[in-house]
Amino acid sequence: MANVGIAIAKFVAAAITGSSSMLTEGVHSLVDSGNQLLLLYGQAKADRPPDAAHPFGYGRELYFWAFVVAILIFAVGAGVSIYEGWRHIASPEPLRDPTVNYAVLGIAMVLEGTSWAIAVREFNGTRGASGWWQSIRRSKDPAGFIVLFEDSAALVGLLVAGIGVWASHHYADPRIDGAASIAIGLILATVAVLLAREAKGLLIGESADKAIIAIVRRILEARPQVTAVNHVRTIHTAPDAVFVAISADFADDLPMGEAESLIEAMEAEMKAAVPELTSIYIRPEKQGGALVQPRPFNRANS
Repeated sequence: MANVGIAIAKFVAAAITGSSSMLTEGVHSLVDSGNQLLLLYGQAKADRPPDAAHPFGYGRELYFWAFVVAILIFAVGAGVSIYEGWRHIASPEPLRDPTVNYAVLGIAMVLEGTSWAIAVREFNGTRGASGWWQSIRRSKDPAGFIVLFEDSAALVGLLVAGIGVWASHHYADPRIDGAASIAIGLILATVAVLLAREAKGLLIGESADKAIIAIVRRILEARPQVTAVNHVRTIHTAPDAVFVAISADFADDLPMGEAESLIEAMEAEMKAAVPELTSIYIRPEKQGGALVQPRPFNRANS
């Protein structure tokens, strides 16, 4: 609702002053509002329980809507901004009193800055000691980093719009305002490409964090009845749900009944250690005929 209010204020300011960058910023805020509604819709759809058609649930539907958001930012946000900037350069409008623009930009900066600070605080709470970009690449919850990207782009866009309005009046050249609109469009296009790349990886299917795989391996290797761990394959079926398929070589003299009890005990231990493991499949398989996955290298093994 705050974004819708900001969008209306920007459109009114653009109508009064004829500013291209303000019109672009209005489109930007309107697109952000629609994107947040789509993410809320995607989260609601992703929370549906598994059924016969989707036995692993609907969690990855959120990834689809995240990809749609990236397309909208690129097609609508960036496309309209660049077109409006080019049109304003080709046919510049007479300069008018920019006071309304500065007032709206100042209010929007405060509101967007507050939203950005909240997004950064929440993201910092989940990234731990990892770097920003590394955490974004590892994140399986697109809603978190999309809001962070959008808010960051919004703040930069407001700064560019403010500079464009000031410079166009300072140098008495309204075409500068159009150039600022194009710059905002390029910023949005860059954000859209980054978001699309991350959403694409999640849609295709990304493995769980290496720390989760290491915990699973440790639990398996701690059992003397397991002589070798052939591979541990994981995939996120939702931001907080992981499917894991394990191939392990069991001792040849282990009775079937004991093997079943052992597998149940290991599954229970894994789910207790990693609650995100919603589906676990352990396949007893001779190492000689199995596809063996190399153990991830870490300093403890060196």
